[in-house]
Amino acid sequence: MPIKLIVDGGGDFPPQMVNQYDIETIPLNLQFGDDQYKTGEMDLQTFYRRLKQSEELPRSSSPSPNDFYEVFKKVDPAFPILVLSLTQGLSSTYENAVMGKNLLLEEEPDRQIEVLNTKTASSGVALLLHEAEKTINQGVPFPELVSHMQERIEKTTTLFILKTLENVIKGGRLDKVKGKIAKTLNIKLLMRANAEGAIEVSEKVRGNKKSLRRFIDQIGEYTTSFEDKVISLSHCNDQERGHKVLEAIKDQYSFKDSLFMEMGPLISTYAGEGGLVIAFFKD
Repeated sequence: MPIKLIVDGGGDFPPQMVNQYDIETIPLNLQFGDDQYKTGEMDLQTFYRRLKQSEELPRSSSPSPNDFYEVFKKVDPAFPILVLSLTQGLSSTYENAVMGKNLLLEEEPDRQIEVLNTKTASSGVALLLHEAEKTINQGVPFPELVSHMQERIEKTTTLFILKTLENVIKGGRLDKVKGKIAKTLNIKLLMRANAEGAIEVSEKVRGNKKSLRRFIDQIGEYTTSFEDKVISLSHCNDQERGHKVLEAIKDQYSFKDSLFMEMGPLISTYAGEGGLVIAFFKD
């Protein structure tokens, strides 16, 4: 039985994955001043340019429960639906998706639909989507798929590195005075998604090369077996940096496969240019 996979604008994916998988993406809302967009409406280069030029960061908001309901309603009732939602630690998207699910079930109580809080974002959602597609292709029944993905979510490690502090200062997440000191000292932030899916600073490292080395070395602290695992990496408007770091990761660890993609508007707003996100399953 075909299973419909649905994600939201908090996930980022390689182009071939979007083309290969039968997935539906429900966009988030994005606002630059008085200008409103849906994620995906503005090409990324235009977004990056506006992000750099704007004195204020764009505001984002979740799709409404009705947005989710309308998409769910259009899916063939014979197809179970699995929704992989942006972490609840960053957004109300998950809660709204659950409300959209409940609206559908009020009308059609026999529908099979599950909404999962991925506790990750960007390349982490791509990693989980890849896992879900692989599992579906093995012919696993829907309830077993849901249980498997719940287990995989708890095993997902998501790590971030920021090349610049401009956006965290501009967005008020870092005090301007402390930010100026950190910039003067060339401090780089290493961040991670915690057990609840909220983003927290894990380390502060001085220097670009040293911080990238630490970013890569961290992987070995979460997992020691790589041969059956996939590493997923997204970059914010710096493909060269992204490729170099991914190659360094693959040189150090024998991951089975890799996913590489550009970061979308939501996480780019937080990460800033040159920011990277990696995701993989821990032991």
